[in-house]
Amino acid sequence: MRVLGICFAGTSTAQRGPMAAFVGSVLGLEARELDGVEADLFELRDGSTFAVASPQGMGDSERSLGFLVADLDEAVAELAAAGVTTDEPHDNGVERYVHFTAPDGHLYELVERRTAPGGRTPGPR
Repeated sequence: MRVLGICFAGTSTAQRGPMAAFVGSVLGLEARELDGVEADLFELRDGSTFAVASPQGMGDSERSLGFLVADLDEAVAELAAAGVTTDEPHDNGVERYVHFTAPDGHLYELVERRTAPGGRTPGPR
C-alpha cells in the first residue's frame, strides 16, 4: 500500500457547536462544505481536512484519522489480504474513502483524492 500522508482528522463531541466555533474563529481554519457530510468541516492550508461531528457522528469512535493513498481500490485489497475489513467506498465528489478498524480498536480511513487542493487534478504520484 502506498500511503502518501495524513489528510483527515476528526473528532466527535457533544460540544460540536462550540468546538466548530473555536476551530473557525480561534484556530482560523476555513469552513468547507461537502454534500452528504454530517459534520462541520475545515480545510487546512496543506489541503487536509478537520471534521467536528456530533456524538456517534463517526460511528463508535471519538477520533479518526485518514491516510491519503494513491489508489483506494488497491489499498482496500491489501487490507482485505491482511484480514482487515472495510465498509463500502464512499464518494463525496472530491474524495473516495473507506473506514476500517485497526488492531488498536480505533477507526481510521483510507482516502483517495479526486482533485488536489485548489481544484487541480492530482499529478503523478
